[in-house]
Amino acid sequence: MSRRVVVTGVGLVCACGIGAAEAWPNLLAGKPGVRRITQFDPSGFDCQIAGEVPDFDPLRWVEKKELKKMGRFIQLAIASADDAVRMAGLTVTPEIADRVGVYIGSGIGGFDVIEREHSKLLQGGPGRISPFFIPSAIVNLASGYVSIRYGARGPNSATATACSASAHAVGDSFHIIGRSDAEVMICGGSEGAITPMCIGGFGAMRALSTRNDAPARASRPFDAQRDGFVVGEGSGVLVLESLEHAQRRGAPILAEIVGYGMSGDAFHITQPADQGDGAYRVMKLALQHGGVPLEEIGYINAHGTGTQIGDAIETVAIKRVFGERAAQVPISSTKSMTGHLLGGAGGLEAGISVLALRDRILPPTINYETPDPACDLDYIPNHARRAELRYALSNSFGFGGTNAALLFKRWEG
Repeated sequence: MSRRVVVTGVGLVCACGIGAAEAWPNLLAGKPGVRRITQFDPSGFDCQIAGEVPDFDPLRWVEKKELKKMGRFIQLAIASADDAVRMAGLTVTPEIADRVGVYIGSGIGGFDVIEREHSKLLQGGPGRISPFFIPSAIVNLASGYVSIRYGARGPNSATATACSASAHAVGDSFHIIGRSDAEVMICGGSEGAITPMCIGGFGAMRALSTRNDAPARASRPFDAQRDGFVVGEGSGVLVLESLEHAQRRGAPILAEIVGYGMSGDAFHITQPADQGDGAYRVMKLALQHGGVPLEEIGYINAHGTGTQIGDAIETVAIKRVFGERAAQVPISSTKSMTGHLLGGAGGLEAGISVLALRDRILPPTINYETPDPACDLDYIPNHARRAELRYALSNSFGFGGTNAALLFKRWEG
């Protein structure tokens, strides 16, 4: 029999702030985090804006001599993991270390390191490549460093399922605890890919907003004037625990995770399936897994990237799932403020969904100004909203047609 699993910690690092204590109020206030890129000179790029983490100093968490061994996504993951572990009041003692795992995903990993070391190779030959290149860049090293930091010797893994990576990491961790393979999982995702190749690559696909003259207004999911997504960076990490373990140590319980769905489109490398088939099925699976009736869902944190086709197809999928009730379900895309964290998005948005349940307040979709007939649901435009909700659904959809949905329940003791 599967065990109940609860959330005891949430760590958020994004363009809206470092740590949940800073980021969450800014998200509720509708504060935009998108600005002109500062990590490299974006002149000459079609898109010159991104959701950079402001004033991020990795030396707050990592010794200077260790930085050369870590891509930016690892540094961001450590910061959000610390935030989550601190909120959970978790200490990994030798007695429980074998039952504490880490599962942190990333869509791209150390893209910054790959670009830097490739330049060294071209300019000076293979002798210039850092011996720390590989462990600085590979996706599983966010989990590796976090596990070393806390001495967590339980399950250790990582996902690289594009923009669903960290939602899959959270959902898989839910199952790991449910089947008694661990008592605690530190899980989520991280991305630090605001680099020339990343911005140039997505730009070549015509996927990005080019509203360079108004960065704060560029990310506008579901709005009729949307012109593409904005790349963001950051990390979202949750501490999941078996209910018994959390209660035994007197942990603060923020919410319960009750459902998880996975699906594949088997359709196209970048476009969503017709009629949102994969998104429809993954939401249905999460609801069925949780045994939750449609009328109980009080909030959806949408994938909502700000692309013309993606937002319209997600709207279609939500209508297929909820039928006539779709118009009554509050939906928001917090990517309107944070930008799209790619593989880190699902972890960040899962954490946001948990905090919405805890505080009974729903973050807005900012920059929603012009209704689109193809996107005609309640997207919580521009202002946060109080709500007495019991369940929240968080959607993540990735290139290659890889989909995840997480279902959380407000903790009611």
